[in-house]
Amino acid sequence: MSVGIWRFFDGDPVGVLRETAAEVEELGFDAIWFGEYAGREAFAQAALLLAATSKLTIATGVARFDQRSPLAAEGAVRALGEAYPGRFIAGLGGHRPGARPLTALREYLDGMDAAELPGLPQPVPRPRRVLAALGPKLLGLAAERADGAHPYFVPPEHTALARERLGPGKYLAVEQAVVLDADPAVARKHVELYVRQAPHHQANLRRLGFTDEDLADGGSDRLVDAIVATGEQAAADRIRAHLDAGADHVCVQVLARKPDSYRRLADLLP
Repeated sequence: MSVGIWRFFDGDPVGVLRETAAEVEELGFDAIWFGEYAGREAFAQAALLLAATSKLTIATGVARFDQRSPLAAEGAVRALGEAYPGRFIAGLGGHRPGARPLTALREYLDGMDAAELPGLPQPVPRPRRVLAALGPKLLGLAAERADGAHPYFVPPEHTALARERLGPGKYLAVEQAVVLDADPAVARKHVELYVRQAPHHQANLRRLGFTDEDLADGGSDRLVDAIVATGEQAAADRIRAHLDAGADHVCVQVLARKPDSYRRLADLLP
């Protein structure tokens, strides 16, 4: 069972990053994944977390390709791979206004692969490259051009479909939101944010059989329950469900965190 922690660190001082990384490593989790939204540059933040730990895998979940050139991204991936062999995963994704996501990301990967960095050779092993992929086309691109995929905001039913689309040899790391203290309002607020503001998540949910009624008014009870596991036993069961559906790794985003949240989560795992 491979389980990590998924977290936004936006607004947290560097000391909190270091303390969190040390705690997550001590508790026996396999990785920390973090999003890039309005905080630190993703690769710089990865370097801080890697430096604060000795064996933990650090993964961008995801570094936004619209925020930096392919050359800059490739240079960062190589540098982190050389400095911390086997401990960095480069998760890539994002949206470029006016561009088709599939075309834009494919062109970006072309730029990374063609980057000329004679003073910075490929590290061995090369860091895993995974794509933020939800629909069949982007999952196909992940199977073709990356080491796997990092779906976010998905139920186990999507994990089964993603595994089928990726094939057996690709790495599938799935984000799962949980509320350890059963609080439906926290779960609903999380779902409402993405349902109202993220058309690509809306489209993915429709592919999974959710209706306009499920997406209305911030999300139906059925949708909230499918996306957020509420309660300790539900969290443990949902992690297992993703793994049984074909995930190699589940990174858990604990909503409404408390000082003991990660320890409580660790205690739920066998």
